[in-house]
Amino acid sequence: MQLIDIGANLTHDSFDRDRDAVLQRARAAGVTRLVVTGASREHSPKALMLAQQHPGMLHATAGVHPHHAVEYTEECDAEMRALLAHPEVVAVGECGLDYFRDFSPRPAQRKAFERQLQIAVDTGKPLFLHQRDAHDDFIAIMKNFDGRLGAAVVHCFTGERRELFDYLDRDWHIGITGWLCDERRGQHLRALVPNIPAHRLMVETDAPYLLPRTLRPSPKDRRNEPAFLPHIVEELARDRGEDVAETAAATTATAMTFFGLE
Repeated sequence: MQLIDIGANLTHDSFDRDRDAVLQRARAAGVTRLVVTGASREHSPKALMLAQQHPGMLHATAGVHPHHAVEYTEECDAEMRALLAHPEVVAVGECGLDYFRDFSPRPAQRKAFERQLQIAVDTGKPLFLHQRDAHDDFIAIMKNFDGRLGAAVVHCFTGERRELFDYLDRDWHIGITGWLCDERRGQHLRALVPNIPAHRLMVETDAPYLLPRTLRPSPKDRRNEPAFLPHIVEELARDRGEDVAETAAATTATAMTFFGLE
């Protein structure tokens, strides 16, 4: 089983002590490629650096998460464009809207989102999207770019049926994480995932966040890591009524095509 983790925050400081060991465990678990999430001015360059240090295994995104939207200046826009000129950077984002936390004012979030959508138009690279409790504004902003954007994935999907079908109706991709394994918050996802076409479905850990609650044994430090992706795929396959190998092969093929990987 060969898997692609499309969203791992490997620049997070919790990996500083053992990042190489984390990658070794990922390989041993069958996670052959990872896309390192760039979500701020600080961490997007770090994601590129990691991808350059591990060619063929690591790739990167470059963007500014809505939590950091206040840092999106003209200088920041130029920095993101420069990062996206590198072949190792395979998507624009993580970008979008987050009205759950509101760590940045909503007008700043919307402006930063629009600026990054324009970068996707200009570069032709796919979008790595974030949306939480902001669905209607999210859709409205995306509609302003209809016909000009390439592929898009709503990463770490945790929403309800209406949101899922709005995304699928627009031919966007869906990223599923260990949220699926959370009996408190993710139970509704188990009934939704069979509706995602195989060619629109990808998998991710969002490490070090979202440790699957059904993982046994559970790491003492509660840190999620890419080596746990097969566990998510096993649960996803069960909920979709598929063989694990089928789900693994389909999500890997979809990710290869989406990110333009060789």
